[in-house]
Amino acid sequence: MSESPWEGRSWDGPSVCVAGLGVSGRAAARVLAARGARVTLVDARDGAEQRGHAAELEACGVVVRLGDGESLPAGTGLVVTSPGWRPDAPLLAAAAAAGIEIIGEVELAWRLRPEGAAPWLAITGTDGKTTVVRMLACMLTAAGRKALAVGNVGTPIVEAVGEPHDVLAVELSSYQLHWSRSLAPYAATVLNVAPDHLDWHGSMDAYVGAKAKIFAPGCVAVYNADDDTSAALAERAEGVSRRIGFTLRVPRPGELGVVEELLVDRAFTDDPASEAAELAALGDVRPFAPHNVANALAAAGLARAFGVPPEAVREGLRAFVPDPHRIQHVADVAGVAYVNDSKATQPHAAAASLAAYDSVVWIAGGLLKGLDVDDLVRSCAGRLRGAVLMGRDRHRIAEALARHAPDVPVVDVPDTDTGAMDRVVARASGLARPGDTVLLAPVGASFDMFANYPARGDAFIAAVERLSRDAR
Repeated sequence: MSESPWEGRSWDGPSVCVAGLGVSGRAAARVLAARGARVTLVDARDGAEQRGHAAELEACGVVVRLGDGESLPAGTGLVVTSPGWRPDAPLLAAAAAAGIEIIGEVELAWRLRPEGAAPWLAITGTDGKTTVVRMLACMLTAAGRKALAVGNVGTPIVEAVGEPHDVLAVELSSYQLHWSRSLAPYAATVLNVAPDHLDWHGSMDAYVGAKAKIFAPGCVAVYNADDDTSAALAERAEGVSRRIGFTLRVPRPGELGVVEELLVDRAFTDDPASEAAELAALGDVRPFAPHNVANALAAAGLARAFGVPPEAVREGLRAFVPDPHRIQHVADVAGVAYVNDSKATQPHAAAASLAAYDSVVWIAGGLLKGLDVDDLVRSCAGRLRGAVLMGRDRHRIAEALARHAPDVPVVDVPDTDTGAMDRVVARASGLARPGDTVLLAPVGASFDMFANYPARGDAFIAAVERLSRDAR
């Protein structure tokens, strides 16, 4: 593709169409309008919330068109799309057919960076992105760097690039990477890759291809040596400055890994062949689970690539406060642990969560988005004390359990009313024994019963708290 006429950060000329009134779309429209661009923002929705946002943007000089997200505004010379818009959306398809460049907010932010802008340490992967970006920000801060976590967390990237920082820890989804073209982080990682968002990308190859774009020429490629796809993407990446692996095994030279009870570095030492730097103890990783140790090692790899000393890695892990709804211990009731991992919305995430516990009463269900659960059930069958199923696609999980774990008791809860989670938790409690873990790792999206995964997790927490009160 030839160089875009918009690369030079001059915003005179044809109008910019911003597709979508979400957080990133509003941020992009504001920033572009402040730079003198003629901006039209379009969104198919037209409710009270959208009209409120529209009024704020119109005060900034943005033209807002609600109730029509399909027609490309006349005179459009560039489209900046929100991550949720699929490539086959009518407006984007029309722009592509007309030869109009389409980028995302991340690509826009990269092009708008001022001279001497903070370098990016970028994170993508099917699972663990938010945890790693927050761990990394803590490590950078512990090293005395002025750092900010951005992307799918916190400040929109397009706003953050105009602020003074030493470094940005950037979370990037496959959607955002799909619409990126010139992004070149200082260091980047692909944490893991498993089927997800295939309805958006159209195929697994396209999904993997989007993830691969994070390993740009010149960057330090930090890859998961225990994940075949992550390792292959790093190996195939052209022009990267270094390839650094992380593993839950004893690390080889050029890797970070685990030795007994320690996280260690054999990549960024004076003599990686013969020495390792102690980074932290396993006990410094919270919440403790194998996949979270991998998250900590990925964050450490990026931090070390940026020159963060080992002691700051440890201090950062100790300062890190886990986000809710990610293997969150809620309570112990009658010797049974209750854990909320509502964020586990697809098989790869649920498998990692289930692997953290020896004996589990599994609460699962929701919208499976076309993903297969047979491998998941087969791998975790030996850990299951029982299963309680809810949500629209619970029958598919029940069928997989019947095939691969026929001796595991399964309770079906068809209810979808506001009290359904109380009944789910009560049935799970009835299956559990002291020493077990009742684990909400739904493996499906939440929208069949709840507004989002935090709402589902909050319902679980409230139900466990009521169970705990009743048990006193």
